[in-house]
Amino acid sequence: MRPITICLMNQKGGCGKSSTCFHLAGQFAQAGDRVLLVDADPQGSLSQGFFGSTLVECLEPQETLAALFLDDAFLAPEALCARTPLENVASVRSNQHLAPHNTPCPQTTGLRQFALRTCLDRLPDFDLVLIDCPPNLYQCSWNALVAADFVIIPVPPEDFGTQGLRPVQQAIEGARLLNPRLSLLGHLVTRSDGRLLVHRTYEQNLRRLYGPTVLQTVVPEASAFKVSLACRQPVSHYAPRSKAAFVMRRLAQEIVARIEGSNREEKIA
Repeated sequence: MRPITICLMNQKGGCGKSSTCFHLAGQFAQAGDRVLLVDADPQGSLSQGFFGSTLVECLEPQETLAALFLDDAFLAPEALCARTPLENVASVRSNQHLAPHNTPCPQTTGLRQFALRTCLDRLPDFDLVLIDCPPNLYQCSWNALVAADFVIIPVPPEDFGTQGLRPVQQAIEGARLLNPRLSLLGHLVTRSDGRLLVHRTYEQNLRRLYGPTVLQTVVPEASAFKVSLACRQPVSHYAPRSKAAFVMRRLAQEIVARIEGSNREEKIA
């Protein structure tokens, strides 16, 4: 069976896409799932989470996701999957070499739109693929949409975080022309501080505007996330009894429940 593929996308930087991928991977791996992380952001933040900035910045293009867009590269997809220090988690890494390929107007680039999808279709040994997208809707994000089954949109409860959600939804609709199985799994409220009235108000407004598409789990702005990331470990492994780890467990459970619900609806249809 092909793995379930989820991309995390928002045009806003700093909304928690990379950190959510990082910590979710640890949670799913701890539950026994084989997880592949795909870093589709030229900043390489997700890659640096496991391997550090020095190593990641020195990777050659052929060792990164950029290899998918090199015309003269012989690609062995499995060679791009680097083992992480974490059991059950592998990573397709990225760095600055991906930036020249992350071009606007990706719908006009022919078969390049399917580069990531073709690669993932040749990698059957995973249960789950999580794709971290850059803060734009260019080639890398478009490739992720064409390859994915589901989209999660991380949304901080503030003005800048909620701006640009409509273009993301429009991109999802457009990508369905090439990938009919794609659907929105939900909006995820991230970096929330329940003590702040403005955060509580924005969350209420999100739920009013988007209804059941907003996941019930809310990811707080917790120090355990940052400390564990600094130690190169997901919070599920670094601080398994922390509130942050509990939130990741609950989020993983909700994601699984939504996927199962979506599959049941497809069978009925």
